[in-house]
Amino acid sequence: MSAAPSPKKRVSVHGVILLDKPVGLSSNDALVRAKRKLNAKKAGHTGTLDPFATGLLPLCFGEATKFAQDLLNADKTYETTVFLGARTSTGDTEGEIVSRGDADRITREDIEAILPRFTGEIDQVPPMYSALKRDGKPLYEYARAGIELEREARRVAIHEMALLDFSPPFLTLRVSCSKGTYIRVLGEDIGEALGCGAHLQTLRRVKVGSLEIDHASALADIEKVDDLQAAAFLKPVDYLLSTFPAIHLSEEQARRFMHGQRLSMEKEKPPVFNSAERVRVYDAARKRLLGTAIIKPGNVLAPERLIAV
Repeated sequence: MSAAPSPKKRVSVHGVILLDKPVGLSSNDALVRAKRKLNAKKAGHTGTLDPFATGLLPLCFGEATKFAQDLLNADKTYETTVFLGARTSTGDTEGEIVSRGDADRITREDIEAILPRFTGEIDQVPPMYSALKRDGKPLYEYARAGIELEREARRVAIHEMALLDFSPPFLTLRVSCSKGTYIRVLGEDIGEALGCGAHLQTLRRVKVGSLEIDHASALADIEKVDDLQAAAFLKPVDYLLSTFPAIHLSEEQARRFMHGQRLSMEKEKPPVFNSAERVRVYDAARKRLLGTAIIKPGNVLAPERLIAV
């Protein structure tokens, strides 16, 4: 018998893939498949999308994972279609219908009248079908066992909500919101305010921070090419930092910066940036990203996260 082929050795891969996650896959499953295709040692995603949801899922590889938390904390934008007239056990199409209401009487004017209630800072009770943990176990595991736990309301911010379409019983919205916002709960709350019940029919994330779905790639397109071509889907690490002002250091400054030393930029002309501002830092001679830093009072450059490649 011939020996089984040995698994390919994982390699160091650094960068970002903007993935357009398909319906039916968990965020982790999508990450595992992309990581396998690139044969990468280290990778992580930046904010869970439910399996029934689609859209922008930034995947960070290698040194880019150091900046994943920024995207986890970033504002998000979604487009969602809400089905009026029925509540489900999960708040979306994957659950069973638990109640029905009369949606035939709902008008566009009714919807426009109640939407302002859900903009600005609002309180949301996290759904039982969520990845939030209680005693080390995600809430959805309790929910699947038929156990309902009390949850405290959380304050979130809905920055903007636009009514894109109303074709009864379907209501389509574009929602820009803070991290931690549950669009399923928002859909349910809108249905309750209208007195008819509701659940999400579709959910698509179109923006994370400054990153947009227009620049994302489909998983099928990544998987159908050979390994070398797949690497072309990677964007550089500093793609995540494009909104940060840039500072370019001399060779000596770069050496000190990479040793974690603070640098006085007082003699720089013009003076650098505002105190507390985050910046991306480069080695001017090598045109290489060194990491990020914080501007401290007196134009002092304080290393924040350093890049090891």
